[in-house]
Amino acid sequence: MTQSQTTLLRTGDSQEPLSERVFGQMLDAIYQGRLLPGSIINEVTLAQEFGVSRGPVREAVRRLQGIQLVTREPYVKARVVSLSGQSALELFQMRMALEGVACNLATRRMSDAEIASLSSELERDRQLQLDEQGKQTNMRRVFDFHERIVHASGNQRIINALCGDLYHLLRIYRRHSGTVLERKHDAYAEHWQILRAIKVRDADLAESLMRSHIGRAAQHLSEHLVESNFASGRRA
Repeated sequence: MTQSQTTLLRTGDSQEPLSERVFGQMLDAIYQGRLLPGSIINEVTLAQEFGVSRGPVREAVRRLQGIQLVTREPYVKARVVSLSGQSALELFQMRMALEGVACNLATRRMSDAEIASLSSELERDRQLQLDEQGKQTNMRRVFDFHERIVHASGNQRIINALCGDLYHLLRIYRRHSGTVLERKHDAYAEHWQILRAIKVRDADLAESLMRSHIGRAAQHLSEHLVESNFASGRRA
């Protein structure tokens, strides 16, 4: 990660604690692939790039360990978590079960206005996607269809399970499951199919479509990880 890729942190920019801002910057770097899975975290280099002392970086690394995005073994430097096929399979199996139920509940509980808002945001996100491809825009897309569905379920236990600390790890795996452009297009079409089922209040269909959608993403990710590991082995 280079300084041009990183926004330097200045104490006067925000009332937010410095350690919190460093944590957010490191999360973004992991999400966006600037800190790659399995890569060593160099606290000195990151502190220089962020324009801070090592203290806030060290604290951010500890927090990242707590939410399973960073691993550290005794006498070994911290690393960004590596993506494994088994871990991905377990996470996506959990998602299929919980998000399927969440989608069923959301279909029954969302108001017409909430559904209309979700539809508008999905279309807006699609347009930003196209802008990113055609113009290399720097606009950040923050809309998360899955997170919206989970919150709309109204089930606090499901929300805590999928949108708490585990959300960060899930987001990394989801990012890698959609790295191929064709899968991004397919995922978007599948989101619309789910939304149409929600609009007509067919809770069972919406649940089935969500489960199938996550299952296809899991299959794609598994294939991607196998290819990546094979390529890494060949380079080694």
